[in-house]
Amino acid sequence: MATDEPSETREERRPPYLSSIIADALRDSTERRLLKLIRQEPVPRHLGLIMDGNRRYARGHGLLVEEGHLRGKDKLEELLNWCLEVGVRILTVYALSTENLDRDPEEVSQLMDLFAEAFTDIAKDPRVHRHRIHVAAIGNRAVLRPDVVAAIELAERATQDYSEYRYNVAIAYGGREEIVHAIRRLAEQVAAGTLRPDQIDDRKVSENLYTANLPDPDLVLRTSGEERISNFLLWQVAYSELYFSDVMWPGLTKTEFLRAIRAFQLRHRNFGK
Repeated sequence: MATDEPSETREERRPPYLSSIIADALRDSTERRLLKLIRQEPVPRHLGLIMDGNRRYARGHGLLVEEGHLRGKDKLEELLNWCLEVGVRILTVYALSTENLDRDPEEVSQLMDLFAEAFTDIAKDPRVHRHRIHVAAIGNRAVLRPDVVAAIELAERATQDYSEYRYNVAIAYGGREEIVHAIRRLAEQVAAGTLRPDQIDDRKVSENLYTANLPDPDLVLRTSGEERISNFLLWQVAYSELYFSDVMWPGLTKTEFLRAIRAFQLRHRNFGK
């Protein structure tokens, strides 16, 4: 018997829980495929991470800005596990720029609360001690709250003898400020007579940066769809590969992370040669 009502599609007849199961299965299958490919080739030794989009994520999901930052903190916990799984040895995350300190005082205070809690948790995190992860903060600690500085020092002391992995948090950090800081240190050495001006080269500059004992990042991943470095490791990323993801930081999935790693593996790096 004919009817004017449109027939149901297969998707419409499918129970919601079944669609969720299928989506999860497809995601898991994609992750397994990517992991298999990734494990066949070298991964980035040093990953730089610009975690952008907490506030926009919160607005898009009807959440308070504070909740967006909290979810961003939880996402970083996940990403640390992903890095361990694929074998990334050094992770440097851009947690708070010097410019971020000019935001609304209440938001800055909430961020400081999160940092104090996060570094305190890191100091006793079983995963950190099991994998012997060396934790360090880079940036201008003089502008941080005393309790945040105390938490940073607690985490650094608790992991100072580790060297299997490195986890660096750029907090109250600015790339230009870091370079100025290095120039000042070099100028002091010249004034003291321990360094001649003609001895200053790129190696000497690198030795006086916050990241003096680290190799430069192989890959920099930025979320939120913005395609810029935003004053992050300006000297160090001269030859880094860049990957820009459209997702907001708290919404980053393991699949998207693995795609970034795989994209790095498929690029040819010639370091300007």
